[in-house]
Amino acid sequence: MNLNQIDWAKSELLPVIVQDSSTMEVLMMAYMNRESLELSLSTKIAHYYSRSKQRLWKKGESSGHLQHIERFLLDCDNDTLLILVRQEGVACHTGRKSCFFTDIESEESVSEPQIDTTATYGIIDELYHTILARKNSDPSSSWTAKLLSSGDNAILKKVVEEAGEFSFAIKDGNEDEIIYECADLVYHVLVALGHKNISPDRIKQELARRSGVSGIAEKNSRNK
Repeated sequence: MNLNQIDWAKSELLPVIVQDSSTMEVLMMAYMNRESLELSLSTKIAHYYSRSKQRLWKKGESSGHLQHIERFLLDCDNDTLLILVRQEGVACHTGRKSCFFTDIESEESVSEPQIDTTATYGIIDELYHTILARKNSDPSSSWTAKLLSSGDNAILKKVVEEAGEFSFAIKDGNEDEIIYECADLVYHVLVALGHKNISPDRIKQELARRSGVSGIAEKNSRNK
């Protein structure tokens, strides 16, 4: 593929529709920048650019559910890509084969998860995606939806409240209370991150960046 065919002037990110090469079922939609497209072309394994994680990611890097690309097709406007793939496992982080499973009129799922992905992605990522899904839920039936709909002040009030309870649990030295209050604090921090659409992966990236850097040097770098 001649990458100059693509109309990069419209956006640095190219929308990509992903289709199963054998069933022609639409599996997902993602984005590629030039670098991830070059990697996908050279390896024939799907690489994307995650807007939430703000980095390149190889599909299946955590789950092993790789997408082997069999064909690249560019649309008539040169600004959208269709790729036909051989999917290992499932395409969706929920464990479903396709990311398109919610009927918008009935709000019901048209397919059930095929794979339990909790162990694959970890409880933090699973909880974060559940929080994002609650953004459009009825606040009267979901505490998370109610909290998200309440805005910054209500969300941050709960973060401060839970941080205080966690601090007192540490002071009291009760391990069960420490674990319980820490779980409450982590949940409310994830709600705050979800409210601002900041993936926990970006926190992991920041921690990785600091790895091997002394705390004093890191703080000094922020004060310059």
